[in-house]
Amino acid sequence: MVGRALVRVLAQNPHHDIIVKSHEELDLTEQGQVRAFFQTHPIDQVYMAAAKVGGIHANNEYPADFIADNLAINLNVIHEAAKVGVRQLLFLGSSCIYPKNAPQPMTESALLTGSLEPTNEPYAIAKIAGIKLCESLNRQYGSEAMDYRTIMPTNLYGPFDNYHPLNSHVLPALIRRFHEAMVRDAPSVTVWGSGRARREFLHVDDCAQACVTLMNVPIEQWRSMTSPQCAHVNVGFGEDITIGELTHLIAAQVGYTGTVLFDHHKPDGPLRKILDSSLLRKLGWQPTIPLDEGIRRTYHNFLTEQHLI
Repeated sequence: MVGRALVRVLAQNPHHDIIVKSHEELDLTEQGQVRAFFQTHPIDQVYMAAAKVGGIHANNEYPADFIADNLAINLNVIHEAAKVGVRQLLFLGSSCIYPKNAPQPMTESALLTGSLEPTNEPYAIAKIAGIKLCESLNRQYGSEAMDYRTIMPTNLYGPFDNYHPLNSHVLPALIRRFHEAMVRDAPSVTVWGSGRARREFLHVDDCAQACVTLMNVPIEQWRSMTSPQCAHVNVGFGEDITIGELTHLIAAQVGYTGTVLFDHHKPDGPLRKILDSSLLRKLGWQPTIPLDEGIRRTYHNFLTEQHLI
């Protein structure tokens, strides 16, 4: 999802020569394949958006896969890029890197100040390792040789999201669930958790624009925004919403008019997660897609991708 959005944004510049590979063409968990890729392709910039991702269910069911695959992807891509002399790399982390009890909104300095949320700890640890690998390369080789930057996006959604009924994130999962309930004329839909947890959502096209903006910030300005061992920047929408409110917003966009029930026996995850994106805002960047409009577009994308229209 993020990779496609980045390609859409980068393709707007006719001078960009964009190199992309599908998973079938290049398995990023295989070091040999990644090494051969970098050795045979002259690359100036790397946007590192690849990851094994999923919602609460997937993180709980496959914790070993999440930490192992993401550690392998991060190490292979970042390390092999550095070995062949790629000077610029942008690594996308996740807001789950912050402690479960971090003060809200979460600032960049909250990293490693407390315990992680247990439901996604393996994924978060892999992302933290990627952040620290980028920082360590910068510290060891200096910005003349390495300019590896990291950003922490909030919850993303948009075209080409994962709509798997069990392993997807909350927003695409709800889109699919309400659509199927509407088609079946189901009298009710049950949603995990109490509905009281608050989350922040950013359209993936806004995130991609932020990525390109941050990749091209002059190095002196980037240094003034960050520090050698806290060198990541948050990318958020700036407002959050309860899962209950999100549920009713999606139901309205889909056209489902039945009853919405909440299963209080299922986990909520952290009660609130919102990023402090003030560093990014200082650059003049602002999101452009409101949540209701983004959900409307995403539902249309879902119907198109599933060949339902």
